[in-house]
Amino acid sequence: MQIILLTDVEKLGLRGDVVDVARGYARNYLLPRRMAEVATSARIAEIRRVDAERARHEARSAEQAEQIADVLRKTVLRFEVKSGPTGSLFGSVTASDVADELWRARKIRVDRRKIQLDPIKRIGRYTVPIEVFHEVHAEVKTLVVPEGGELPPEEELAALEAAESEAAAAAALEAEAERAEAETAIADAIEVEDAVEPAEFESALGEASQDDPEPAA
Repeated sequence: MQIILLTDVEKLGLRGDVVDVARGYARNYLLPRRMAEVATSARIAEIRRVDAERARHEARSAEQAEQIADVLRKTVLRFEVKSGPTGSLFGSVTASDVADELWRARKIRVDRRKIQLDPIKRIGRYTVPIEVFHEVHAEVKTLVVPEGGELPPEEELAALEAAESEAAAAAALEAEAERAEAETAIADAIEVEDAVEPAEFESALGEASQDDPEPAA
């Protein structure tokens, strides 16, 4: 089944890609979560038209790439995102998001696959490496800011991340302790059951022998 990705999906593709997937995977997972839409001829044609339009702004020579790279080095991208109290995002900022923002803000077309970025999952200040052309690279400063707010100082960001890591480690230890306790309880129950069963069996044999009629003379 052909679908169009509406978001980057790990090991499947980037937003806007047309991919083939199993029908069940699409209908039970991707489509209900609005991660994809069914690929129709009209939507595929629209995507190709937009890609062709943007491709006209892509670097076609080393000289042109250097000019674009110079603009990128002076660019600061800003993403306002929903985040939790410790700075974790409700979602992520991906290579597709960076490419789309560069197009929106600078009308610069960059191949999303040449943006060297693992999904950003925390607020903070980032430097995103981009391959503009063969042997022409640039780094774009990127701010991931809590929605309706501003970025705290680096020391506070580091403290938030450390607090979240400690909480996650404590939760993992607690889960491990609960698992070990459950395993011990199961083992104890099995041990008790194994000890009780022979006694019950012998008792049952004794009762059966008492109920047997005396042999006839």
